[in-house]
Amino acid sequence: MSLPLRVLYIGATSAEAVAAELRRGGYAPTFEHVVTESQLRGALSGNWDIAICDFATDGLSALAVLRAIQTKGVDLPLIVVSGKIKDADVLSVLKAGAADHLTRANLMRLNAAVEREIHAVKMRRDRIRLEEQFRQAQKMEAVGRLAGGVAHDFNNLLTVITGYSDMLLASKDLKPAHRTALEEIRRSAERGGSLTHQLLAFSRRQPLEAKTVRVNDLVLQIEKLLHRLIGEDIELVTIPAAAQDTVEADPGRLEQVIMNLAVNARDAMPNGGKLTIETGTVHLDESFSAKRLGVVAGQHVTISITDSGIGMDEETQSHLFEPFFTTKKPGRGTGLGLATAYGIIRQSGGAIGMFSEPGKGTTARIYLPIAQGKTTPAVAEKVAGHGPLTGAETILVVEDEARVRKLMVDVLTGRGYTVLEATRGQEAVRIAKRHKGEINLALVDVVMPEMSGPDLVREISPRRPHMRVLFISGYTEEAIVHHGIPESGIAFLQKPFLPDALAQKVREVLDARSNSANDHS
Repeated sequence: MSLPLRVLYIGATSAEAVAAELRRGGYAPTFEHVVTESQLRGALSGNWDIAICDFATDGLSALAVLRAIQTKGVDLPLIVVSGKIKDADVLSVLKAGAADHLTRANLMRLNAAVEREIHAVKMRRDRIRLEEQFRQAQKMEAVGRLAGGVAHDFNNLLTVITGYSDMLLASKDLKPAHRTALEEIRRSAERGGSLTHQLLAFSRRQPLEAKTVRVNDLVLQIEKLLHRLIGEDIELVTIPAAAQDTVEADPGRLEQVIMNLAVNARDAMPNGGKLTIETGTVHLDESFSAKRLGVVAGQHVTISITDSGIGMDEETQSHLFEPFFTTKKPGRGTGLGLATAYGIIRQSGGAIGMFSEPGKGTTARIYLPIAQGKTTPAVAEKVAGHGPLTGAETILVVEDEARVRKLMVDVLTGRGYTVLEATRGQEAVRIAKRHKGEINLALVDVVMPEMSGPDLVREISPRRPHMRVLFISGYTEEAIVHHGIPESGIAFLQKPFLPDALAQKVREVLDARSNSANDHS
């Protein structure tokens, strides 16, 4: 079967001999002839496999053609065909960038030259695409680290704002105007907290509760909600796969991803349209996993969300998953929806891609590895009930952020605890050595200068074997694992937290110690 070949032929000489030789080589060539520089400039915007040029055409030499190709910046190999010419002229066109030179009397090498150059172009384009994908992955990783750091610092500020707001709101003699102002501060801080959670999701530092999820069931469950979300002017079609494949994912987070993608699709169809959600199964090979760092080759479940909307150009698509990038009007979105979706899917071991053209709609496709075995749901243990959130124990508070530390000290001393303060790890070590009485609990920030929280605990635990530990951080449990302590069984409180949440967690950790002691008595 003949291979299609798109040829840009430059010159007034007939191309019949060239076409006949290409057909003998198994090609089915289609030609466009140009003879002037203006025609050439217009033709270079086309999609060609190879260019073939007469050495000398009236007003348009092979050297001029090469300059035009290089000025345009297209990767188009040029083979020069001529009669008998000087060796110096052959060298001049080869030095200028021609792929090869042939004489019209001897075209036997033409097919080999075409095959070689087409393969070389493919290799160059594949390399450029892989380099671009790698740069994009590096950029997303760098932005993710930045987003996680910003979220951590922001959570420290929100902890102080929400904490003191709640302490003031607990007062009985607040003026109505002051209470209203405090409640508005409190609500704004909560909104800020939701933004930091989305940033943590993008940077893949948000804890996920993995369960075995039937993708078809999940899509069908949220179908009614999607109908209300997208409106009556958009037709919703769901096409579940025949196979009931499962994935290991946090169902709530996966629903969030689908909802975010559906909202984007709705906004891309301001005059109505069609939204299709389709599930399926695909085998991803090693080349795909090489392009998508962190994605393992093998069987994957796909979720495709396709709209008939306005579509996007390549420039817009290159920024889609960046935090705070949005094409919507001010006030219509934060630019975190797709960034959050990206982080959740990557943290789940999968990939997400966008395929779009202006005026032809968009398809968002999620790839998640098929579950290999039963997953134990990551359900946090809850304490059924709590007594008064007060106590008389001694607590060592280690926090380098002064305002957060002061808030914790105020909350705990106000509930009857004796509090020892330390700003850094070495100071905490000295306090643990010098303090004569018992230290019942260490309340320790995970990430600190000089010495991390886990390193501090390893340092003082031999001297205080009965001391309980509660880690706090503006990051998540992943930060603890990253700093060398296994996640299982670790008491952890994420910033921002409310005063009551701090008091409850402290009481829970202390009471767990008491219960453990009673069990062994």
